[in-house]
Amino acid sequence: MITVKGIDPKMIANNLEPFEPTHPGDVIKEEIEYRGISQKLLAEQIGIPYKNMNDILNCRRPITANTALLFEAALGIPAHILIGMQMDYNLQIAKSDKTFTERLSKIRKIAAAL
Repeated sequence: MITVKGIDPKMIANNLEPFEPTHPGDVIKEEIEYRGISQKLLAEQIGIPYKNMNDILNCRRPITANTALLFEAALGIPAHILIGMQMDYNLQIAKSDKTFTERLSKIRKIAAAL
């Protein structure tokens, strides 16, 4: 990461992160609403329990490689895009955990001294 004196690194164009992470379930939910497909119908078509579908679309469950491939087959949204979104979401959530970021900071200080 490039550091510029007096400028918050998060404000530099290449370092921007969204205010809130985007879960792939948000994208899938918008897509099925646009197409007029019910969650129940899509769950049946791709062979997953309705509760799992609802949890994904309401950002309570992560998308796996298998479910990403199922959504790709049903909706045409590339699985690698959905998996990438999930990874970005996971990383942003981890970075927002103060206890974890303090732990990372301590590890970086120890590693810098080696």
